[in-house]
Amino acid sequence: MHIPKIYKNEDPEHIRSFIKANSFGILVTNKDGVSLATHIPLEYAQKEDGTEILHAHISKVNEQCPHIIDGTEALCIFNGPHSYISSSWYDFEEVPTWNYIAVQVRGKFTVLDKEGLWNSVKTLMHTYEDGQEKPVRMEDLSEKTLRQMNGIMGFEIAISSIEAAHKLSQNRDDKNHAAVVDHLRKTGDTGSQAVADEMEKLRDK
Repeated sequence: MHIPKIYKNEDPEHIRSFIKANSFGILVTNKDGVSLATHIPLEYAQKEDGTEILHAHISKVNEQCPHIIDGTEALCIFNGPHSYISSSWYDFEEVPTWNYIAVQVRGKFTVLDKEGLWNSVKTLMHTYEDGQEKPVRMEDLSEKTLRQMNGIMGFEIAISSIEAAHKLSQNRDDKNHAAVVDHLRKTGDTGSQAVADEMEKLRDK
């Protein structure tokens, strides 16, 4: 991913938190010159030995399954808030642009066995069910319902590199930075509001 130095995020804690908060990502693979992508939750975790991984699963009828082989490479893309930035908001002439936050992760696959798949799905469910009024637990599901596990393929991706960009008008002076934030707030758009929040957080550091 091309990231000018001024927009490169090199804060490990912030990057990991971002991946966790925006875990519904894009899994990209390439095999025999064919690229495929699937939109799925890719959950960040750290193993006992310190290895950083993403774990996930896809349907066995997904055409991407033959791409998922032990040792082959995966690219995972995580997108955060983004918004159009009009150059009319500046006090000088410039072209329009786009502000955004994004992370790309590369790593190698390990296909999970039955136990590994169970643990991966259980962790995924607990992550998102814990806040529910009546959380669903894997242990409480019927044998009939759990047969659906036979139709999915689980895997881990051992992370080898992480590239993170937060393009948030860092190259603008305080006056023009504040003007961008103000106009983003006026749009009323959820994404624009989130970009404005992130701009202020970064400028305040």
